[in-house]
Amino acid sequence: MVESLGSIGSLVSSPWIYALVAVSVLLDIFLPVLPSGVLVIAAAAGSGAAAAGRVPQDVPDILVLTLCAATASVLGDLAVYRLAWRGGPRLDRAIARSRRLASAQERLGGALARGGGALVVLARFAPAGRSVVSLVAGTAHRRIREFLPWSALAGLAWAAYSVALGYFGGQWLGATWLAAGVSLAALFGAGAGAAYLMRRQPRTTKAS
Repeated sequence: MVESLGSIGSLVSSPWIYALVAVSVLLDIFLPVLPSGVLVIAAAAGSGAAAAGRVPQDVPDILVLTLCAATASVLGDLAVYRLAWRGGPRLDRAIARSRRLASAQERLGGALARGGGALVVLARFAPAGRSVVSLVAGTAHRRIREFLPWSALAGLAWAAYSVALGYFGGQWLGATWLAAGVSLAALFGAGAGAAYLMRRQPRTTKAS
């Protein structure tokens, strides 16, 4: 990355960027305020700028970056899923008191039972959607074979989309704040669209 990205740029050009991205993506299911999307986009922007000949230094490999972010996303999902699975009656009562979580549990249970786990993929893009979906899947004791494939698809789709935004933004606009801003706007736009589509999902009877 170039100097216009300041301290982020120095991190992106470091081999530690993969570990930083993995830890950020893994933990942002517990702390959605962590800037995992920013890190993924910034790292990919450096690769795009290098491919266009705009920066000379070493940059992350986009395939490794994608797999790193996707794997960390799935591991975070599974961590919350297992914690919620073992949560017991107290967690069940907490979800029952929350209209949002109770509604999500109802919709997710029906979607997974029908093999329509596209809701899990949508939730990965929506703000805090990943946390809610993993929580309610575990609390509802959905089988791992119902949840894991969709979690993997969601993580890969999110990682590939984020990397593509950063890569092509860096290739077209260089490793600048403008490229990062445009890429982040596209990421947040996808999140807003996913949240809207999730609200439009029809309610179904909760699967047993």
